Amino acid sequence: MAPLQSDPDTVFLPEGGAEILLRTAENLHGALVILSGRDIRDLASRIPDGLWRAGGHGAYVCPPGHAPPGELPEAPENLVAEISALIEEIPGVRMESKGPVLAVHYREIPEAAGPLEAGLTTLLEAFPEYTLQSGKMVMEARPASAHKGKCVRELMKQAPFSGRAPIMVGDDTTDEDAMRASLDFGGTAIKVGAGATAAPYRLADPAAVWDWLKRGLT
Repeated sequence: MAPLQSDPDTVFLPEGGAEILLRTAENLHGALVILSGRDIRDLASRIPDGLWRAGGHGAYVCPPGHAPPGELPEAPENLVAEISALIEEIPGVRMESKGPVLAVHYREIPEAAGPLEAGLTTLLEAFPEYTLQSGKMVMEARPASAHKGKCVRELMKQAPFSGRAPIMVGDDTTDEDAMRASLDFGGTAIKVGAGATAAPYRLADPAAVWDWLKRGLT
């Protein structure tokens, strides 16, 4: 929904984007959810509260009109300390705490991907309740229970989503689980940008996503 930027804190919906999403949700009788790896509190600060919002890779879901929880469980202190020590050795890499999820951003130093993945993989062997998730210029240590595919499956059991054919739109490797879940429910998926995907359809970039959404409103 927005281009990749060097600082994830600067990413917001484009001008007019909130209105487009709200109108789309109205046309779908409320069956629109924004599913993100962001902390649900962070996501809720960037997305209208008239929409369903699912943050932390779907671990926390806010229905329309509901505020996110004020506090979330945090990642284990020793895990935070060990990742902090690891990235101190790799200048240009920073860690973002998203409740129980720890995101390690290397957008300013792409060549760090290899050593960073190796270090995090080894480190997480001592934390079996966590898994390593690679994304666009980010690697996330997340609880194994935080899973976008699982979130789609749970949402499809309840109104206003049950009985529908879902469409998952995403641009990251973290979205592939949700795409496969959508296909399993008889729906479809759209990959945004380049890269291998389970999605049968593709849009070029975020601007094309917004054009597609606007066409649905005419």
